[in-house]
Amino acid sequence: MKRFLAVAILAVAVAGCAQAQKGPAFDEWFVDKTMRVDYFHTGSAAAETVAIDQVYDQGPWAGPRTRLLDPFGLGRYEVKVYDEAGGALIYSRGFDSYFGEYRTSDAGLRGVPRTYHESALLPYPKKPVRFALEARDRKNFSREVFSQTIDPAALTVIRERLIPGVKVVEALRSGEPGRKVDVAVIAEGYTAAEEAKFAADLARFVGVFFKIEPYKSHRDAFNISGVFKPSAESGCDEPSHGVFKSTVLNAAFDSLGSERYLLTEDNKSLRDIAAHVPYDALYIMVNHKRYGGGGIYNFYCTFTTDNQWYEYLFLHEFGHSFAGLADEYYTSDVAYNEFYPAGIEPAEPNITALLDPARPKWKSLLSPGIAVPTPWEKAAFDDMDMGYQEIRRGVNANIARMKREGAPAADVARAEDESEKLSREQALKVDAYLKASKFWGQVGVFEGAGYAAKGLFRPELDCLMFTKGTKPFCRVCEAAVLRTIRYYAD
Repeated sequence: MKRFLAVAILAVAVAGCAQAQKGPAFDEWFVDKTMRVDYFHTGSAAAETVAIDQVYDQGPWAGPRTRLLDPFGLGRYEVKVYDEAGGALIYSRGFDSYFGEYRTSDAGLRGVPRTYHESALLPYPKKPVRFALEARDRKNFSREVFSQTIDPAALTVIRERLIPGVKVVEALRSGEPGRKVDVAVIAEGYTAAEEAKFAADLARFVGVFFKIEPYKSHRDAFNISGVFKPSAESGCDEPSHGVFKSTVLNAAFDSLGSERYLLTEDNKSLRDIAAHVPYDALYIMVNHKRYGGGGIYNFYCTFTTDNQWYEYLFLHEFGHSFAGLADEYYTSDVAYNEFYPAGIEPAEPNITALLDPARPKWKSLLSPGIAVPTPWEKAAFDDMDMGYQEIRRGVNANIARMKREGAPAADVARAEDESEKLSREQALKVDAYLKASKFWGQVGVFEGAGYAAKGLFRPELDCLMFTKGTKPFCRVCEAAVLRTIRYYAD
């Protein structure tokens, strides 16, 4: 009870500030429809350009009507919409993107340009607006990288019917879209014959969603819809395994060179299918047994359905995409280079560079008398987990090689079973080690977070954003998720 009260007080304080600054009146500037702006985002770490692809008139507006300006300051990009005539800022929303992550990859840093397709959803304006994109640099300073006038009455706005062959499964209905958190779960890699499996998986994961706080206590704040368009084949692409499937979203493992990172670059197909329901947040549910997923803030998240860590994946990745939570782990391989620049305070609510130890980011939730930073048993943990990661790399590389070379299915299955066994055993060791610490259950400032062993800190020894397993959010993450729920749900 004390934990929930402290978390709720922090979340209410933040939500109260957001509500006090209501900003523009919806009915003055917008009508109850969604404008979808598709654009191409091109470049590398050196430079970026944006060009609008298409503008769509689509469906009712799912987002908040009384809080049109983003209060959170999260994401490396921000959409801003200005009244063209008077210049007033009438809508904003922060986000991250696949392109933004690509810029930190080896190829992006070498200056190799790539183009990604992205979409911005905004309430449909009554009059011409100036649509702008701002980007935060490595020091978190914002600059405008694109601006163009959009006339909502223009003949070029696409008003055609939505793509055919899509079915909607209403998994949870709590109220009108504009007053709830609207979550769309998009099927990927389900054939027509697997429609019943999609419905069963959807129901299973809705149950998982409401197992933990703060979702458990706020079920009535959510609408959840499944969106099904059949794929020609089951599963998804696994390039390093030599496996390629014809699916509706073209999702693939090995994104940005990370074997477990599962994303799609087919943004247009994703948005065309998702447009059949109003949504604030997008899940992509991938019909696959291999461990993999990904989450990008206010963009989308992915997870696979049939591996032993399905609950963790489902909740962890949504923590990224819905509430802007950072990864707290630091021993696993990632595709990024210095994702959080040294000496710069990250925007994410659950990690800190601790530039001012007297005023840590989550000071109001610190356990009484705890040292800052908190001297936990880190060295032995690092030796244990980094040793496992070395073994894991070799096992995964061997499985990929066996599949590419056409090894007997039974041999591949044995190797995959061994990999799952190693993963499960390591998770149990990690849980036991952390729970034995004298700091277990306390909120402090623990070094090791955000892919960095040094210089970044997390709030608790363990959390859904730190290690695999069926576990809760730490108190700081829980408060961040709760304030996001309250932003969307009146």
